Amino acid sequence: MTTPQDRLTTLEIRNAEQEHVIEELSGQVAAQWKVIDRLQKKLDALADRFLVLEEQTLPDTPVTKPPHW
Repeated sequence: MTTPQDRLTTLEIRNAEQEHVIEELSGQVAAQWKVIDRLQKKLDALADRFLVLEEQTLPDTPVTKPPHW
């Protein structure tokens, strides 16, 4: 039979373990956000470069009236 003191000790141990896990997970989430931010910046830079290159390779099409005008 477990005593109230034993139950309290068990709960305190579980609480301490959960706090430790939460701290670890919080650190991992923070690290992942840093990675996501870095990757987003790289993606934005690559998209900008792509748009510049695309604009440079587009042929200069003069604005003319369609044949039916």
